Amino acid sequence: GPSETCSVLVRSSGSLGHLVLVRLRLEVQPGFPALDWHCSRVEVCRPPDGQEGAEPETQVFLCDRWLQTADEDVELRSGKLCLLQDETEEELKLQRLRQLQRQQELIRWRMTVDGVPQCVDLNSVSELGPNLRYTRKSSGANLTYLKGFTCRAEAWTNFSELETVFTHSGHQNSIARFVQAHWKDDWYFGHQCLNGCNPLLLRQTHILPSNLSVTANMLRSFLPEGSSLQRELQEGRIYLLDYEVLDGVPANVVNGKQTYLSAPLCLLHLNQQSQLVPIAIQLQQNPGPQNPVFLPSDRGSDWLLAKIWVRASDFQCHQLVSHYLRTHVIGELCCVATLRQLPDLHPLHQLLMPHIKTSLQINLQARTSLLAADGVFDKAMGSGLKTLPVLLSRASAKTTYRSLCIPDDLKDRGLDNLPQSYYAQDALKVWDALHSFVVSWVNVYYSRDDDVQLDSELQHWITDINTHGFTHNSGFPQSFNTKAEVSKFVTMIIFSCSALHSAVNFSQLDFALWMPNCQVAMLRPPPQVKGGVTEDDILSFLPDVNSTCRVLMTLEMLSQPAHDSVPLCHYNEAIFADGAHRRLVEEVQAQLAAISKDIVKRNSRLELPYPYLCPSHIENSVAI
Repeated sequence: GPSETCSVLVRSSGSLGHLVLVRLRLEVQPGFPALDWHCSRVEVCRPPDGQEGAEPETQVFLCDRWLQTADEDVELRSGKLCLLQDETEEELKLQRLRQLQRQQELIRWRMTVDGVPQCVDLNSVSELGPNLRYTRKSSGANLTYLKGFTCRAEAWTNFSELETVFTHSGHQNSIARFVQAHWKDDWYFGHQCLNGCNPLLLRQTHILPSNLSVTANMLRSFLPEGSSLQRELQEGRIYLLDYEVLDGVPANVVNGKQTYLSAPLCLLHLNQQSQLVPIAIQLQQNPGPQNPVFLPSDRGSDWLLAKIWVRASDFQCHQLVSHYLRTHVIGELCCVATLRQLPDLHPLHQLLMPHIKTSLQINLQARTSLLAADGVFDKAMGSGLKTLPVLLSRASAKTTYRSLCIPDDLKDRGLDNLPQSYYAQDALKVWDALHSFVVSWVNVYYSRDDDVQLDSELQHWITDINTHGFTHNSGFPQSFNTKAEVSKFVTMIIFSCSALHSAVNFSQLDFALWMPNCQVAMLRPPPQVKGGVTEDDILSFLPDVNSTCRVLMTLEMLSQPAHDSVPLCHYNEAIFADGAHRRLVEEVQAQLAAISKDIVKRNSRLELPYPYLCPSHIENSVAI
């Protein structure tokens, strides 16, 4: 194993001449076990040339990988990373080609859902081999208490019972306790849209959706005195949540009971207290007499149920779109393309792999457990196995490149200047630090934009991503013409697989532990009239005891930090210890440390902190 290090000395009887490549092969010898072997590097030392005081010449061939007896020869090169057009030896150009041909035989594309970015064509983690697998060590969640409820396929008897379960499972979680205390408050509903576990859907709107049946008269009493709906729209104080992607999607059957999904439209207003508060909710997309618009002035139970429906819809979109599609799937898409199109010696291969490599294993595990028959989506969620392909293909068709690039996304959604959007503030700071790092890395290897255009490996890489990724009208670059385009695209990948994943994954238990705030399924259809429910009736809409606890157990495991996690822009790979690379890494680490310090200072002043994009807590890749 890599922790058991030793050196093997091999002497040559004659001159080695000019060395271009070193080939290694692992063979089983009689009397020795057939074990994989981790090789760090090969050093070739030549004696001094006879001049007085001359030092031995050492040529280093980095390996930093596991060798297996079943493998073909592994070819190692000395020298630094470089582009194909900068290779000086024909044999080295051929070596790059041989490596990619081999990788393309081993790593192939597979379509799982039509219209969704493709994944790796493997069936199990063992097929990845030791160089693409990883282990994750965490303290493990204590699930004993929640496991005791997994056989109760029945409704909660009252809110007191829910509170008892919450108290025993979330007593040390200060954010969850805050959620429980404020989940009914309108200001907190809006706060979660900005700083909850799914801050990716809210957007400013200057025009009311044509299918939202609200009038200026209906909303007058919720706006500042003397203002009008038109003025509030023009001045950018009206925001929208639109769950159109869920319209008509088939809902799951849980415990033999039909569940229900809705596709709400929710208007929010940025009031004079700088609070974002909901002012109108329509639970289905198509307006009509059986699809009323709920208002804050309605009976308390009607308004609370309408907000619960929005939160239930948000939970489904968060899990499958904001979390799985926008972090896990993008990581795998880019990892497969990198392995197939960028050889080890390509500088972007080395920069990207620490951020995307783990996506293969975690996604294979997800597809064989959470997203499979008898998994948590099948057994507990409102969005079950029939929902997954429909929702993911619709969401993929709506995913644009701009929405994945943080500065563009926040500007487009009108969140870039909201002082109470801590997600937006922190995301921009982390994006800028990563972008500066990537620009510097790209500048080391590409002197001019012409170098980008001449890099055939790079152009094949983006073609592979487009061919097997999102639709061609998504705005993804079809080719690269400038260094700036490359830097932005690489920053998007790194941010999606590190910071964005941190924001949407490690936050989820905090906001869902009090289940009425994030409903995993709804057991009654959306109301078609006002005045039909009391607050006691609301419990009958919420998921059963066992499906609630099953999802909470899953979120508890997903939210556990690992003991061996790698923080953002910290690297174990030897290539990052090289002089020029090391300086760039030290610079970005210093920037991220300063951002962490600022966020900790800000959070200390907040009643409800936002810790999820603090760089010291962000993992380098999607590893859970």
